Amino acid sequence: MAKKKELIGYCGYDCTDCGARSKDPEVRRKVVDGWRRLFGLKMYTVENVRCVGCRNAGKVADVECRARPCARRKGHEYCMCCADFPCDKLKLIIPRAFFATEEEYNLCVKQFDVKDDMTSILVKAGKAPAWAKKKGRGKK
Repeated sequence: MAKKKELIGYCGYDCTDCGARSKDPEVRRKVVDGWRRLFGLKMYTVENVRCVGCRNAGKVADVECRARPCARRKGHEYCMCCADFPCDKLKLIIPRAFFATEEEYNLCVKQFDVKDDMTSILVKAGKAPAWAKKKGRGKK
């Protein structure tokens, strides 16, 4: 099924399943708690995290986002369409490999580019959370 364009951010993030879009304050509380625990993001609250998606008119969760206003100002459908891509506005949200030369990637980044392999290994070793096992990981 094709994703609705208005739910794909200018940066490329897929907001389809993001809990910040929920009308339920309890769901948004869990999002806020998770973002604080996992990413150290302290600026969000149940009240300010409610988001309609960055392509829609209305409130967005990430008020500190620099990619959205830039893409809108330049008239780009996605940040990746910009001649300045990748830029510092995206350093925290896109893979580091986009900022590396091939040599830097091979020497400094490649070893960290293992998320799917690592998840498979953890599932096979019985050390992954139950939800990861249900997603069919570890079948390599």
